[in-house]
Amino acid sequence: MKPYPIHCVSIVIPVYNEQESLPELLRRTTAACKQLAYEYEIILVDDGSRDKSAQLLEDAAEDDSNVVAVILNRNYGQHAAIMAGFEQCRGDVVITLDADLQNPPEEIPRLVEQAALGYDVVATVRNNRQDSAFRRWPSRLINLAVQRSTGVAMTDYGCMLRAYRRTIVDAMLACRERSTFIPILANGFARHTTEILVHHAEREHGESKYSAMRLISLMFDLLTCMTTTPLRLLSIVGFGLAGLGVLFAFALIVLRLAFGAQWAGDGMFVLFAVLFVFTGGQFIGMGLLGEYLGRMYSDVRARPRFFIEKVLRNQPAAPAPVVVVDGLVSSRTTTTSPSDQVAS
Repeated sequence: MKPYPIHCVSIVIPVYNEQESLPELLRRTTAACKQLAYEYEIILVDDGSRDKSAQLLEDAAEDDSNVVAVILNRNYGQHAAIMAGFEQCRGDVVITLDADLQNPPEEIPRLVEQAALGYDVVATVRNNRQDSAFRRWPSRLINLAVQRSTGVAMTDYGCMLRAYRRTIVDAMLACRERSTFIPILANGFARHTTEILVHHAEREHGESKYSAMRLISLMFDLLTCMTTTPLRLLSIVGFGLAGLGVLFAFALIVLRLAFGAQWAGDGMFVLFAVLFVFTGGQFIGMGLLGEYLGRMYSDVRARPRFFIEKVLRNQPAAPAPVVVVDGLVSSRTTTTSPSDQVAS
């Protein structure tokens, strides 16, 4: 892993009904960015706010050349708003941050420092999380479900304070599906990832935009937009039921031969064995159908099969030019120094 050169850092912040926290957010984020040894820009994306957030963003963009305001016509959701910010940013390192100030902007220099070491994605884990148990337990269940279904091991998927290398952002922008979950999508393109502990504060203004029903909806979106594992479970359940039916039938045959007809329930248990086998066959068929639908779903999303970060190529030396002098043909030999070779 090689150090990553950084010239500019972009901070992408989705905003939805955060007019009370916006002045403090801008002040603290600007102060944190001024500690960096690089150029910076703060991209604030209004996700269809119903309060004065959009107007505050426009005013901030007029007053500060480092602030970019992106106004969406309606509410598309947090991750869609972040993708809109990705399309407008120009930084070599892009950091996402929530607008509610529960994740302190003062952590930005630490994330940039880790990204400069060469990590593609720098994730964070909220230390001493200040949310209520009503929020923590559903988040833990979602984290566990995502890890099991996608195979992408991350401790805290709910924390959006993260840093991404420019190439990872470009790869995510190349994915045109409507439903996406940025942390998992980024890890799908990343080779080197790391996690760091960050502080977590109580929410000072407003309330969380994620209710219990929205968390449940988010979990189903994660499972359906990032993996076809639920479809594959149908086949697994089907094979299990069919296997149990075969074993049950085999046990009935042995009991019938050894102890007589009464041990087979006078044919009643045979019906159960047949039912298990046929039910298992139905589930297997549904699972196979789901596999085909899942493959079609993956193709319709048109996600790139792979992403090439860099190509290094030594250009062949140009042929020697032919020079005609007084009717004689000669070739002029040129020497190509290593510095003349092009690496792309």
